[in-house]
Amino acid sequence: MKTDIQIAQEAQMQPIKEVAANYGIGEDELEFYGKYKAKLGDEVWERIKDRPDGKLVLVTAINPTPAGEGKTTTSVGLGQAFAKVGKNAIIALREPSLGPCFGIKGGAAGGGYAQVVPMEDLNLHFTGDFHAITSANNLLAALLDNHIQQGNALGIDPRQVLWKRCLDMNDRVLRNVIVGLGAKGDGMVREDHFVITVASEIMAILCLSADMKDLKERLGKIVVAYNFAGEPVTAAQLNAVGSMAALLKDALKPNLIQTLEHTGAIVHGGPFANIAHGCNSVRATRTALKLADIVVTEAGFGADLGAEKFFDIKCRKAGLKPDAVVLVATVRALKYNGGVAKVDLAQENLTALARGIVNLEKHIENLQKYGVPVVVTLNSFITDTKAEYEYVKKFCEDRGCEFALSEVWEKGGEGGVELANKVLHTLENKESNFHVLYPDEMSLKDKIAAVASEIYGADGVSYAPAADKALKRIEEMGFGNLPVCMAKTQYSLSDDQTKLGRPTGFTVNVRDAYVSAGAGFVVVLTGAIMTMPGLPKKPAADSIDVDEKGVITGLF
Repeated sequence: MKTDIQIAQEAQMQPIKEVAANYGIGEDELEFYGKYKAKLGDEVWERIKDRPDGKLVLVTAINPTPAGEGKTTTSVGLGQAFAKVGKNAIIALREPSLGPCFGIKGGAAGGGYAQVVPMEDLNLHFTGDFHAITSANNLLAALLDNHIQQGNALGIDPRQVLWKRCLDMNDRVLRNVIVGLGAKGDGMVREDHFVITVASEIMAILCLSADMKDLKERLGKIVVAYNFAGEPVTAAQLNAVGSMAALLKDALKPNLIQTLEHTGAIVHGGPFANIAHGCNSVRATRTALKLADIVVTEAGFGADLGAEKFFDIKCRKAGLKPDAVVLVATVRALKYNGGVAKVDLAQENLTALARGIVNLEKHIENLQKYGVPVVVTLNSFITDTKAEYEYVKKFCEDRGCEFALSEVWEKGGEGGVELANKVLHTLENKESNFHVLYPDEMSLKDKIAAVASEIYGADGVSYAPAADKALKRIEEMGFGNLPVCMAKTQYSLSDDQTKLGRPTGFTVNVRDAYVSAGAGFVVVLTGAIMTMPGLPKKPAADSIDVDEKGVITGLF
């Protein structure tokens, strides 16, 4: 059996100008990064912005397990399948982070015969967007420390510096560091921290900005520290906005690549959903909606994280109204949720399937609370049995969901035709009455409680003293009307990753919170979630190599 990277390397890609032409984009509207990648120039948006929007389909999933779900694979395969049934469709995805590529999760290009290409480029440096974000983040950190060094005219309290440096790599030893050691000219000694680039507020800002004007306004609102009087200090007060925007000028433009079957894919931005808002950029999605009749996009991790934030943050802020949701599951993952060990998942086990399907059930209920029709798809594995398929199919249809089997990993677009037809049926016959979960004017604690109870199924929320203090301060500063961005483990509906299935009788534990004023949300840290992940005992980097001809192996 061929690996994902082998399939991708054998692909016959079209020049990106030909892919763009299929969507009415001229060669002079592209900024080329080689033959197969390009950024969409600002003139594209100016030309198409008054067109009517196409239909927006969100792909999400149950909670991730070691058994695999295949959300991006399904997104890519569905986009290819729409082409098979004669529909003009485009895909809008996030860019992968180097952290998981060299860590445990791997890349984010899809899999099998449902991938976006060039796969190696996408999973590594791509068009440099993440490097630009990292540089802008760390420029702000450098300007802040330099301000303190050069007289501290703003009266910044070094003990209350909020802004963290970032790195697009899993590096646990940088979570908490001491900076400024050495001579007097080396800066003030203080505690500092690193987050992974995808958790940087600048990543969130880039993904939520409509244009350069909006980007600069958001950058200026970043709260970097408090002064000795306890007042917030912003990036605008440090005169950092112009230089950060200059670094982000090209990164703000969406990227266009293609699937293995030459369907267009706009890939732009990449905040994690377990520690950030988990969606590709607003610019990418809005552009896609003007270019195609159907847009397939995705949100990170399970629907309790990615879909909730897609709805309550991205759609709220950008005025987007999704028309349908595809919820991805696998028989293997459902049996894993039912208590079956990973080594035994190939065996038929309807009893375990019945125990584990409650995780899928909760996600269906959650999505229906937003008023958007749901299509459930099972990502097919050769070890699945007909009895298992039929059980899941009836379970979903009994709950008002369309159901389809997906075989896109093995068959590409052809393997997603059944799913595409079910989505089309839903778009044509079921109305979306989308609404967010909570209103803007609700208090921050009430918003947290709404997500914890309605989406996670918690009995209540507990707050550490630091979280109580932080939330009170955030509201006093005038940010209480912002949505909440819950930082939570992706592996469970609860904040405890060991609780599989549909846990009950638990409390969500909030340990801290901070405002991302530029992004326009309040980050709420729950459980043991980390904004700088670490590498596993055997990282994926161990298996990645490149030969003397430049051929990369081991990337997945």
